[in-house]
Order: sequence, then structure tokens, then C-alpha cells
Amino acid sequence: MVKGYLALALHAHLPYVRHPERENVLEERWLYEAITDAYIPLLQVFQGLIKDGVDFHLTMSMTPTLLSMLSDELLISRYMKHINGLIKLTEHEVERTGAQPEFNHLAVSYLKRFNDVRSFYLDCDCDLVRVFRELQESGHMEIITSAATHAFLPLVLSEEAIRAQVKTGISFYEKHFNRSPRGIWLPECGFKPGLDKILKECGLQYFFTESHGVENAQPAPVFGLLSPVLTPYGLAAFPRDVESSQQVWNARMGYPGDYDYREYYRDIGFELDEEAVASFIHPDGIRLNTGIKYFRITGHGEHKEPYNPDWAYTKAIRHAEHFLAERQKQVEYWAGQMGRQPVVSAPYDAELFGHWWYEGPLWLDQLFRKIYFDQEDVKTITPSKYLSLYKDYQVCELAMSSWGRNGYADVWLGEENDWVYPALHQAEKDLIRLANNMIRPQPFESRVLNQMARELMLAQSSDWAFIMDNKTVVDYAVKRTKYHVNRFSRLKVMIESGEIDEKWLSTVEQIDNIFPDVDYRDYRSNYPVYHFLAKRKSPRVLMLSWEFPPLVVGGISRHVYDLSRHLVKKGWEVHVVTSETGNTPHTEMVEGVHVHRVHVMKPDGDEFLHWVFQLNLMMIDSVQMLVDSGLDFDLIHAHDWLVGDAARSLKQRYGLPLIGTIHATEHGRNQGIHNDFQRNIHSQEWRLTYEAKRVIVCSTYMKREVLDIFQLPSEKVDIVPNGVDAGALCIKDTAFVQYSKEPYAGAHEKIILFFGRLVREKGVHTMIEAIPLILKECPDAKFVIVGKGPALPELERQAAKLDVEYKVLFTGFLTDEERNHLLNIASVCLFPSLYEPFGIAVLEAMAAGAPVVVSDVGGLGDIVQHGHNGLKMLPGDAASLSRQVIEIIKNEDLAHAMADIARKEIGRFDWHNIAEHTIGVYLKAMDRETEKSALTQAATITDQKSV
Repeated sequence: MVKGYLALALHAHLPYVRHPERENVLEERWLYEAITDAYIPLLQVFQGLIKDGVDFHLTMSMTPTLLSMLSDELLISRYMKHINGLIKLTEHEVERTGAQPEFNHLAVSYLKRFNDVRSFYLDCDCDLVRVFRELQESGHMEIITSAATHAFLPLVLSEEAIRAQVKTGISFYEKHFNRSPRGIWLPECGFKPGLDKILKECGLQYFFTESHGVENAQPAPVFGLLSPVLTPYGLAAFPRDVESSQQVWNARMGYPGDYDYREYYRDIGFELDEEAVASFIHPDGIRLNTGIKYFRITGHGEHKEPYNPDWAYTKAIRHAEHFLAERQKQVEYWAGQMGRQPVVSAPYDAELFGHWWYEGPLWLDQLFRKIYFDQEDVKTITPSKYLSLYKDYQVCELAMSSWGRNGYADVWLGEENDWVYPALHQAEKDLIRLANNMIRPQPFESRVLNQMARELMLAQSSDWAFIMDNKTVVDYAVKRTKYHVNRFSRLKVMIESGEIDEKWLSTVEQIDNIFPDVDYRDYRSNYPVYHFLAKRKSPRVLMLSWEFPPLVVGGISRHVYDLSRHLVKKGWEVHVVTSETGNTPHTEMVEGVHVHRVHVMKPDGDEFLHWVFQLNLMMIDSVQMLVDSGLDFDLIHAHDWLVGDAARSLKQRYGLPLIGTIHATEHGRNQGIHNDFQRNIHSQEWRLTYEAKRVIVCSTYMKREVLDIFQLPSEKVDIVPNGVDAGALCIKDTAFVQYSKEPYAGAHEKIILFFGRLVREKGVHTMIEAIPLILKECPDAKFVIVGKGPALPELERQAAKLDVEYKVLFTGFLTDEERNHLLNIASVCLFPSLYEPFGIAVLEAMAAGAPVVVSDVGGLGDIVQHGHNGLKMLPGDAASLSRQVIEIIKNEDLAHAMADIARKEIGRFDWHNIAEHTIGVYLKAMDRETEKSALTQAATITDQKSV
């Protein structure tokens, strides 16, 4: 029977040490050593446990700075150079120690270890974050976030800057792990009253804290340190257990100091003569740790004996047994006292295991095995799982605390580093003021403001103050602080003067490139402008769309789904009224979006326009019922002409501003208006754009089109691009797609892929016309056409007529997983459209890393730059199409280079940004006097704060 739980937590963190401006920066080695000594050995342990059927659970915090470095291509390439150099050095060591058996067997074991590390790294495609994510998805690990740059939050001046650190950390976590974090590691375990309010607002559930933070709480915790407590804002605080901490951390009595364990400070980088390690040390002759160490701790003196791995292995087993026995006694005693199962919270630095304590991963491995196989008293658990066990946790007010020297802020605020904070606090005030006042900056201004946010966050890193206090690489810490503060100051001058040095800005963006999606608006005070523009806490938008998942006919469905859920994340309440499909509920909540589906009677004669008329009537009735139930809306957002009648009627009935998005035009699809059916749709489109206060289009091409055919004033039309959810294109089951092209093509064939609706404007007929030309140069080509639509029969006949049907596969509709499969095995994705307002499918291909060829038409020109991130063909020109496809198939280096660039640049089409742009349009459509009042009020509050 389980008597209690162990909540092990490993805090993985390194400061942001990336220097593209020069090679051989010593501090970058912090990352390389941590990967080699700690992160990969730990991952090897975890995977071994899973392979052996051990059910274990632990928590791991991975800071945003560490995630940034682990996924940075420059640092990945430099790490490969590092590990290759280390292996070469170790090979020399094996040869050098050939006549020294007490050292040679160690050199041989190091060579095997480093080769295993390199193999592991290459096998996971140098993507350690993915391996950690898979451990979380398997349920063995709960990964939590931290503040963006590990700022010591008790010394951050303003709520705005704390909130920006936390929100950026959460956003970056979500980008890498495809979910929201449940907990947060407070940097240096630094807590102060009121911090829990911000954390709770950001959606977090728990954090770890130092023991005295809970021991000194008011009222006193009735369960001591063996249970979390709730803060006044409902956040759970898990206090560090003193006993388990001492057994690992204590410098005199802790396990890592055992005399049979490896001695960290006797490294051949310092022990051998310079000639023996010349290939590995710094070019300037600076001695470095290599990780090759031949001695055990032995004792407190200078004398050291050779390291004996067998002795160390035995000690690791004994220490794991001892640690578990102590936890068993601990939980047995407290379970009787508490009347419930206690939890022992045991947080440690992840880098301790393997780097500082060489045997640490082995100790963890043995501990998890013994917990699982040898007893039933203690089981491992994650904090979120423990919180679900009970409902009556005690509420306490925690005092300020940290796990640094003396338990408060001594380490980060002393005579060595107190000069830092006046500059940091002034920078906070400056950025908050600019963020509040610059409601709609120009693109260059937004870049400057975002870079100011990066520089401030990097300057706030607790690591610089820690290094200054610790007196290690003080010069580096001082320079890093000053560099970021000075860059912030120069950017501030640029934004205030209006004179933007774009070349310098680009250079700084490349050097300090952390957080590509950072948003300076996170520094705005807690009164977003739209809160002033609505009568309630959250503004409420009524969205009308004839299709919404699972009803997917064209691109509108996906667009409305992604836009609406990201608006919810921005604080808006969104109600989508749409058509029913199948057995879907008439009312449901989809990722925070209120979805209302209406039943539409099948029209007589299957006439489409009659069905649209019925749809609009039912939409009006549905909205009337919502209003009658007590809902009121701030504006209406109508998507395309099919909902135009309902949008106009509701606008007039309730006096609401109307936004109309034109996704495509009948005139553009047909290159003119040629019959009464088209004329009817064209008229509906015009009426929607006329009645709308603002009109949204997705590209510069579409803006020109609607200005021309609907005669709209230019200032009424806003360009908001479509977007792509790159996370939805990640391959979740690698075994499904890894090596096989079946059933789509033979193993030797090159796949040319099209996916989209099969209508004439998509240009698939041009693709088929080009097949004979392509096959002459590339006989191994295979053409896979995904989708369905009215053009399919004619396309099949065309392929047969050209005698190429054996090279063409029409797949029909495919699931997202099947589409992902194809995107990852295609040699080129082809989009030969005759008319394309935007091209979401192109973004999806780019996000998946597939090379693209597109028609130089419509909105595709906003996405693809020829020869940079893809190739362009002349619309409707089979010869031009064939030349571009052949170029990509025959020049794989060019194809990969363009695909890599496209994938990196796809962030500008992120739905986070698109939602923000859409909100900007909403604000324009709302009452101007209300907006003016809101801006005046915001400016007044900002002025009062600055005083």
C-alpha cells in the first residue's frame, strides 16, 4: 500500500550564451558540457527505464533560455564540433595511456561514453527538446516552464515586467511542447507576496519554493513541508524538503562527496602538459575542462587515487537504497501524523546529475528501479497529479524567500552587483511607457520595441548577478549586463527620435535572437485598450461563417477556427454561428470558442442559392435567441458573401459595427462575371463590403482586387494575412512516416505533390499538362494529387489522354496525418493556381519543410520570393512549371536551402500575430470617440505611474 509520494524535480537551466559574432567563446562551453555530461546521460537513463518497464514520474523545468540554445542551429553545429573534438582527444588518450592500465581502461570507457553521446545526439536529429517532449507525452515526465530569462523576480520592479517574463516563458514553452505548462520554476526559487497573483492570471497551477518560505507562512502550515499549501490567489506552493535536500546537496554529508566518486576538479585539461591537450584547449592557450577525469575524490587533501568505476557503481546503489529507506521512514511517520499520504518535494539542479556529480544519473536510475521493484511504501508523482488527490489544501500567506545564501536576496543584491538594478528599473519604466503609448506602431517601430523587450529580459537574467557575487567569470557577467542595457538605450533613442538604423537593428536582432515571437505589448499595463471599448470585462464578437470544423469545404473553415481560438487567448469572447454537419452538437465549446450550429432545411431542387437563403434566416433566428438569453455583442465579423444577408440584418437590428472578410471573389475565380449565377454572388459580395465598416482581405493582391471591382475607399480595407498552425504539421508518429513512401510511390520515385480543392482555378490541369515534359528529365517523378472537387473527372481524363495516368495518383480526401506523411516525403509541393487570394496550403507545406513551386499570381506573391524561399512559375504555363520542378528535383542543395529559409520565416504568419492584427481592425471599427477616450485615459494612467 502506498504510504506517501516522492516528487522529484530537476531544474534544467543555463543562461543565454550564444555568440554568432565570434568563435570559441568560452562561455558557450557551459552548454556543450551540460549536453555531454548531464542532459544526454539523463535521457539515456529515462529511456532505459521505459525500455525495462519501470513506471517512474518526475518533474523537470526547462528554462526558455536553455530551450532556445538546445534548438539553435548555430549552437547545434558548434556542439557537433565540440563532441567530435572531444572524441578525437579521447582517442589520443587511449593511445597515450596504453602503458598505464589504471588509466587506460578509464580512457577506453570515456571514448565509448562520448561516442554513445554523439550517436544519441545524431539519432534524435540533434533535437533533444523533442526527446524531452516525448517523455512528457508518454506520461513519465511533467515539464514545467520558468521566467523568460531566469530573472530573479523579487527584484523586478514592476508587475508589467514580471508579467512579461512569465508570459514569454509560457508562450515559448507552448511553442516547444504543444501544450500549456501547469507549473513554473521560479528562478532561484525566488518568491515575494503578490507574485502568485500574476502567476495565477497566466494560468499556472503550482510552483516550487524554498522550505522556509512555507515554514514562515501565516498561518503556520499544519502539515509542515510534507504537503503543498495554497497562496491567497489559489496557487499551490510545493516546499523543498530539508532532509532529502541535505542528502544530495550538503557539501560535507551529501552523497556526491563520497570518496569513491569521481573527482570533478582533476581534469586532464589542467593536469597534462599543453602539447597533450593542445587540440582541445582554447586557441589562446587557455586551459579548459575536457570531462576526462581519472581520479576519485579519495579525501579532503590534494592526494588522489585513480577512479574505480566498480566502486562508484556500488556506492551509487547503496546511496539509492539509503535515500529510499529514509523516504520510507519519513512518509510512514508523516502519514500517521497527517491522516493522508504526504509528498516529499525534492528539487535539484539538473546539471548536478552527471556534470558535477558524475554518478548522479546512475543514482537516479537505481533509485527509480528500487522504488518500482523493491517496495510499495513510496511512489513517484508529479505535483499536478498530487494536487488531484485532495481538495482541502491549507491557504497560507508566504513570505519572501529564495534558495540562495541566507534564503532571501543576498546573492542577487549585494555590494558586487547592486549597481545593476537602477539601470534595469529605469529600462522597465521606459518600455512600459512606450508600450502603453504606442498603440499602433509602424512595422519598424514594432521591431525596435520587440528588440527592446529582448534586451531588457536578457539584462535581467539572474545569472549575471549570481556570477558577480560568486566571483567566477565576473568580467563576462558585467559585459553582458552592460551590452544589453546599452543596446536597450540605443533602441529607445531610435524609437523616440523616429530615426531607425535598420542595419544596426538587423545586426542586433541576429546576435540577440532569442524569442522570435516576443511581444512588447506584454509590457502594457493591465488595461488593454479594448477593455475600455466594451461594457464588460471581455469584449464579445459575433462571428458568422457558413463552414467551421468538422465541416471543411474550403479554407474558410480552418481560418475561422484558428482565428477564433487565438482571439480567445487574447481575452476576447467569441461566438461562432455556423451550419450544422452530421451529428455534431448544435451548441458546444471548442477551445474556448462558443460554437452555435443551425439546422438548414434541404432546399427544393438542391439549389445552392436557396440553401444560402435558408442558412441566413436560421442564423438570424439563432442570434436572436442568444440576445434574448442575455448576451450582447460588441461587433459582428462576417466571413464571405454566404452569410452577408444575416450580417447586414443583424447589424441594422442591433446597431453593431460590421467587419467583413472577403476570402475570394466570384470575379477573380472566374476572371470576370459571365452569367446570372455569378452576377448574383458578385452582388452579394458588393453589398457586404458596402455595409461593412471595415473590410479585411488576406493579401496586397486581394486589396487591389476589391478596390477595383467593388470601388471601395482604400482606407476602409485592411490586409490581415492568413496563417498556419505549424504545430499541427508536426509528425506525431515517426514510425508512420520515417522511411516509407508507400502507398503513394515507389521507394526510388520523387513525389511531386499537390493538395487542395480540385477546381479549375487551382491550375491542376497545368500540372498534368507539364508531366510529359518533367518525365523527360526526371523519369522517376511521381505525381500525387490530394483533394476532391468538381474538376476531378476532367483531370483524370486529361491524364489518360496524355498517357501519364500510370504516373499520377489521385488520392481523394486525406486526413491531417496522411497529409503530414506526404509533406515529409515529397520532393516538391506544387501550387499552380490561376487564381489564389492567399494560399494557406503553401504555408502548410513551408511549415512542414517541403520545397515549394507556386504560380506567380495573387497572394502567393506575398509569401514566396523566387529563389529565396521557393520558386515561381508563370500562371497557366506548363513549360514554366516543368522548369521549376526539374530545378528543384535536380538541385537538392537549393531545394533544402529554400525549404529551411521558408520554415524559419513562417513565423510572420503565426496566428498569434494574426489575431493581434485582427483586434487592431476591430478597434478601428468601434466608436472613434470611445477609442479616443480610452487612449486619453490610458495616457493619464501612464503619466501618473511615471510620476
